[in-house]
Amino acid sequence: MNNLENRKITIIALFVFVSFIFLARLFFIQMIDDSYTSSADNQALRYITQYPARGIIYDRHGKILVQNQAAFDLMVVPRQIDRLDTLSFCELLNITQEEFTIRLTKAKKYSNYRASIFQKQLTGSEYAKVAENLYRFSGFYGQKRTLRIYPDSAAAHVLGYIGEVNSKDIERDSIYKSGDFIGISGLEKQYEQVLRGERGREVLMVDVHNTVQGKHMDGELDIAAKAGVNLISTIDLDLQKYGESLMQMKKGSIVAIEPATGEVLCLVSSPNYDPNLLVGANRAANYQLLAQNDSLDPLFNRALMAKYPPGSIFKIIQALIGLNDVVIKENTGLTCNKSLVGCHNHPSAKNLREAIQMSCNPYFHQVFKRLINKGYSTNYFEDSALGLAEWHEKVSKFGLGQRLAIDLPSLKSGSIPDVALYDKIYGSRRWAYSTIYSVSIGQGEVEVVPLQMANLAATVANRGYFIDPHLVKEIDAEHDSFIHYEVHNTDISKKHYEPIIDAMQSVVDKPGGTARRARIDSIIVCGKTGTAENPHGEDHSVFIAFAPRDNPKIAIAVYVENAGFGGTWAAPIASLMIERYINGSVSDTLKESRILDANLLSQPIEN
Repeated sequence: MNNLENRKITIIALFVFVSFIFLARLFFIQMIDDSYTSSADNQALRYITQYPARGIIYDRHGKILVQNQAAFDLMVVPRQIDRLDTLSFCELLNITQEEFTIRLTKAKKYSNYRASIFQKQLTGSEYAKVAENLYRFSGFYGQKRTLRIYPDSAAAHVLGYIGEVNSKDIERDSIYKSGDFIGISGLEKQYEQVLRGERGREVLMVDVHNTVQGKHMDGELDIAAKAGVNLISTIDLDLQKYGESLMQMKKGSIVAIEPATGEVLCLVSSPNYDPNLLVGANRAANYQLLAQNDSLDPLFNRALMAKYPPGSIFKIIQALIGLNDVVIKENTGLTCNKSLVGCHNHPSAKNLREAIQMSCNPYFHQVFKRLINKGYSTNYFEDSALGLAEWHEKVSKFGLGQRLAIDLPSLKSGSIPDVALYDKIYGSRRWAYSTIYSVSIGQGEVEVVPLQMANLAATVANRGYFIDPHLVKEIDAEHDSFIHYEVHNTDISKKHYEPIIDAMQSVVDKPGGTARRARIDSIIVCGKTGTAENPHGEDHSVFIAFAPRDNPKIAIAVYVENAGFGGTWAAPIASLMIERYINGSVSDTLKESRILDANLLSQPIEN
């Protein structure tokens, strides 16, 4: 009897143990390991990501700069592939069997049960050809998304481009998943959080023939995508396209600003590129060509990142500080003493207006010396350091030597030399004015980017202040989301701007002015030429201007690399841009043709 009881207990214990194992395994499968659930669900259900439409970007007049067009990713669930005719499938997609194997291996490595992208960004017409044959290839389906399209192929350096997220992007912001796209440069990057929108999801029922049967649970599990917010930019599309045409076959940039608001009307960097090249399946190959195989470096944004000496344009700032500090007056005349610094042939300036009009180097050499050596110390070296520190602070208020608060990434700050810089180069108090005098005429250690020069023109046009230059004036008009920007004052009396503006008008209007080619019969243009020294070749042609003189509507800076004197190329380009913007057309078609036809990348320089 005891043996029978023991055997009975053993059998019951064994039964309980086996039952426990089955229950534990069932619990593990249902509650912990989702591979079985995924396998079952993915055979009956298809989870489709609903990608949001990215926000549209408009110009200041409502013209579309960038919008969206439909595209499709071909998705694959490796576990669902059954008796695939590989040869036919590869012919349909125009890929090799080796490519097929590589892609499928990658998909399996990601997951056998979950969908991943097999081929990215098929256009609508490409996908239509594939879609009508998908019933023959179980495990594959299309997923709709959008691509950016640039109707006018303009403003590439302003708008920027988007690209697929990498591991760092996903780690930085959990909203992104593999296969998502993100702004890489330009406004696309700067306003990524506004433009991107929010992903959605659709759950569909699919039969064994890879055919959608309808929504699962009548769409109760679906999440609607939320489109990105639209931007209204400050760019004038007509002016932007015109500037790009004028800069064809030239290296350099054009930046134009509306002085009263700080709104950037155009921002041209040349050589340029078609932004549509960085969209779609060929994006990676095209980027490689633009970034590595093009010696002209069209992806480089010269308007924001190229640093140049300002040359004679810097004399405007020296004059304004000199007047404000009373080291000179309007009628101060100084000898054009070429033993101080080289200069072109002209009479000595009898006053400040003539000095600016004739762009006299020795005049501003002496002005700068008066600003640096004010007699604060009997020690010549100490006096120079004290004077430079004071001067540096005043120049900085013009937005130089610092990054302007523009709503674009990658802007350089340029450089305005200070005491620390010269102490580092020469040693503490081992330098004096005689060491740094080249700064007086915008050479030496002074560096600016073209945006800063356009901003300087706007500052003079406003008689002493500037508003943060910016490229977006409104975020989503429906929500009345206007952006407000800071006003910066130079702290130089408004009265000191008038003689400078008189001189800038003379530069353009009077015989002997250095920018006669910028003259427009119907518009008073005030400008200043510069010839920025280039140790690697021909000097750069530089010109800044604003117009009209009263109630200015546009301030502009033009840089043409390796083009020589500022009045030859930069000045006429600026005048064409000014007239086109204010009058809507240009009157001097010969001037226009000369610029449009010029190839300054290969031709000898014409002066």
